[in-house]
Amino acid sequence: MHDDRSLVEARLKRVLDERLRPAVYPESVPLDVAVWHAPGEPVPVAEGLAAEPEPIAVGARWGAPWGTSWFRVTGTVPESWAGRTVEAILDLGFDENMPGFQCEGLVYRLDGTPVKGLNPRNQWVRVGAPVAGGEEVRLHIEAASNPVILDYHPFLPTPLGDKETAGDAPQYSLVRMDLAVFDETVWQLVLDLEVLGELMAELPVDSARRWDILRAVEQALDAVDLQDVGGTAARARTRLAAVLAAPAVPSAHRISAVGHAHIDSAWLWPLRETVRKVARTTANMTALLDDEPEFVFAMSQAQQWAWVKEHRPEVWARVKKAVADGRFVPAGGMWVESDTNMPGSEAMARQFVHGKRFFLDEFGIENDEAWLPDTFGFAAGLPQIIKAAGSRYLLTQKISWSRTNTFPHHTFRWEGIDGTRIFTHFPPVDTYNCSMKGAEIAHAARNFKDKGVARHSLAPTGWGDGGGGTTREMVAKAARLRDLEGSATVTWETPAAFFAKARAEHPEPPVWVGELYLELHRATLTSQAGTKQGNRRSEHLLREAELWAATAAVRTGFPYPYAELDRIWKTVLLHQFHDILPGSSIAWVHREARATYARVAAELTAIIDAAQRSLAGEGIIPLVFNAAPHARDGVPAGGANTPVAHGRTTLAARPDGGHVLDNGLLRVEIDARGLVVSVHDIEADRETVAPGRAANLLQLHPDFPNMWDAWDVDEFYRNTVTDLTDADEVTAGEDGASVRIVRTFGASRAVQVLSLPAGERRLVIDTEVDWHETEKFLKLAFPLNVHAERYASETQFGHVHRPTHTNTSWEAARFEACNHRFVHLEEPGWGVAVVNDTTYGHDVTRAVRDEPGADGGTTTTLRVSLLRAPRFPDPETDQGVHRFRHALVPGATIGDAVREGWRLNLPARTVTGAHAVAPLVAVDRDQVVITAVKLADDGSGDVVVRFHEAHGGRARTTLTTGFALAGATVTDLLERPLPDAPAPEADGDRITVGLRPFELVTLRLRRA
Repeated sequence: MHDDRSLVEARLKRVLDERLRPAVYPESVPLDVAVWHAPGEPVPVAEGLAAEPEPIAVGARWGAPWGTSWFRVTGTVPESWAGRTVEAILDLGFDENMPGFQCEGLVYRLDGTPVKGLNPRNQWVRVGAPVAGGEEVRLHIEAASNPVILDYHPFLPTPLGDKETAGDAPQYSLVRMDLAVFDETVWQLVLDLEVLGELMAELPVDSARRWDILRAVEQALDAVDLQDVGGTAARARTRLAAVLAAPAVPSAHRISAVGHAHIDSAWLWPLRETVRKVARTTANMTALLDDEPEFVFAMSQAQQWAWVKEHRPEVWARVKKAVADGRFVPAGGMWVESDTNMPGSEAMARQFVHGKRFFLDEFGIENDEAWLPDTFGFAAGLPQIIKAAGSRYLLTQKISWSRTNTFPHHTFRWEGIDGTRIFTHFPPVDTYNCSMKGAEIAHAARNFKDKGVARHSLAPTGWGDGGGGTTREMVAKAARLRDLEGSATVTWETPAAFFAKARAEHPEPPVWVGELYLELHRATLTSQAGTKQGNRRSEHLLREAELWAATAAVRTGFPYPYAELDRIWKTVLLHQFHDILPGSSIAWVHREARATYARVAAELTAIIDAAQRSLAGEGIIPLVFNAAPHARDGVPAGGANTPVAHGRTTLAARPDGGHVLDNGLLRVEIDARGLVVSVHDIEADRETVAPGRAANLLQLHPDFPNMWDAWDVDEFYRNTVTDLTDADEVTAGEDGASVRIVRTFGASRAVQVLSLPAGERRLVIDTEVDWHETEKFLKLAFPLNVHAERYASETQFGHVHRPTHTNTSWEAARFEACNHRFVHLEEPGWGVAVVNDTTYGHDVTRAVRDEPGADGGTTTTLRVSLLRAPRFPDPETDQGVHRFRHALVPGATIGDAVREGWRLNLPARTVTGAHAVAPLVAVDRDQVVITAVKLADDGSGDVVVRFHEAHGGRARTTLTTGFALAGATVTDLLERPLPDAPAPEADGDRITVGLRPFELVTLRLRRA
């Protein structure tokens, strides 16, 4: 026996690669193959099965990018194979190193029954076990020739990301189409040796267990006759039996394996292809469940379940049966695995409403966990939303991707902005595509940060994104790892079972307060501005449509559009998936998203118009409808009235060149360069712009990150900056209350209009950019005369504070962050807000003015991120015209920031009618913000209102209804009564509610 481990490992690798794995299929015969190429988009299954194919040979090229080819394979099982196990081996041209990012197939029988998916590491279809010999085999393969976008040089621009530019050159060559004998004994020996070899590599060099395995592996290799592998495999397995039977030590780490296939709802493929990826994977997993009694598979994203139900009813029937058996498990309770930074308050709530309701309606199952393994960081408002949806847990893995700081826990309580705590787990295996390799299992055990108080972790196991899910090899490895000395133990369990065990053993885990910031993928807050603008606009249009339709339904009998709103919400929620809204998908995805958002806007505008006309009545009075949650210009929140005019704005020439805008509240100086050099708060006698600096400054940076072009911006981008100070035009606006600035730079052009509305304390900045740069980052800077060690950014149902300094590595890493409608900076007694209608990314820095002659004060600079120009995966990202609206609000409190943010995003609508419209519901405190007014989803006619405390303090508010009130109930997000919630104090049509800081409340109001 050799004592050199490297010698045994080298021997083991060669024997496995060159003798044992090939011997799993010792005999084979070719199948006859024919193909029909669908002429355009995928066709229905019946059409593909009925098409007349042409012969094609192994080795032939096939598959234009994004095409569909229907292969027919036929053959006869040799009589001599009687009594043996036979499988069809169908290799479409797979690269086994890249499961999920290439061609795929779904196998059908002649009657249209789906069999299973074909994937790079799952190329077999069972024919018989055993066969009788002489069976006729006929299978059909719906093969998708999806091009490889992410290859071994993953960030090169490619035209393959859109069918309109991808061309028609064949992408693949058929490699193997055979019937083959499957030798299960050899297959089991391969897995024995893989598990032991991988375990041995992870054990300490001087470990007795390692040497025991080393001896056994060498004895097994000695027992194999390499010229008769099949005949000696059983003998070799006996040499390994003892080391495989040695039990794990009692203190071994315990892993709950959950069958998993993380399928991005769109990414390097369009939505229509995800529909088919899900069908292939679910067909695979239901087949594997039939074969493996201990296996459990979990699938998240209700949208993907709905796709199977709608598009693949034959697969859906198998899924429903497996769910009923308790082994195919709905997970997560969200419509999609969405981004959680950018979706607004109501949208984040509706992700859970629509996701959980789908699983309840279809299966009577309610999930306790939010399942978000791949989402790019987590907003601090999320814990409250999870709890309000009736869930208790969160699972994610992505924070392990952070590049600067290592997160200190794997199991902990996450505390959100309102104080809600959610039991959270980060799988220490550090992948959501675990394949049961020894290195993965050992890493999970070593990496687990909660040793001594806990020993359970979860491993999502299976290939995602079209890789086919969990394989039979993974299941077989897990069986060997169930109780194996030197390894963590592995047991197939549902997410619910894992969380129950984890919580029981660690009932008081440590607490992490505030956002879970991912120190990576920061540029997803800016990439694909058109998609982000479509999302923001859709969220606010949905608010308007529900508000006015509900008001009109109660007041005039207007038919509330339940079905239309349900469908549109699901469309908007789908596009919040964590590779669509973040801007990290191929061109095809974003091209379709822009068209979808346009259709959504048209539909919702039609609903709004019809409801407002119904409310206004026939007449000629100009009525302003105010959908914002605060009164403005004499118009109540959620109502309509004739507006009240406020003062006037003057425009004068500035002595040193440029213009001065003055409305009695603010005096704004714009110099000859079109830069804002002064914004004077007249009442406070306070200057907003830092001395010697200029606001409304467009800044251009080079932007070429080290990796992940659409995802990342690296901090070194700041090292080089070009201030865009040259102006082609700086002219007075014809309205007498604005200034127009035109700049050209590179191949691009920016047109800005700065306006100062009468009677308002805000400078409005409308920016139109015709963007034709490449690998550049455009920012809009506001150097402010504010000393602030922290600032506030709006998030779901409140705001989060972040430091402006970089005292620690955690703060330094947060150099690009997310806001919703506002960012607010304040020193005691005076603050400034910058509000927006479409942007999310920003950065805040501070500097002391210590140059000669300076006053020694502090400048805090807020920069809004406008546009990027990465070339992967969409080489034309953001090229074209974009429009942004921002407002600078001097003297703003946090309440002003909240109000102005809503106001900018919900512009008033004017309708001629007969009479004013009173609000359907109203609150008496500005710090209490109503986020939704709607009719109950169950069609009962009850009015549902959701509101929250928005300033970060305690509030007591009276809600008044514009209808006779029969009763009120506090509910969860799904509009179900909360059994432990105290009944609201009601007096006629008035309800009094107390709220803690940032608390959200949902009330269901019964009409008399």
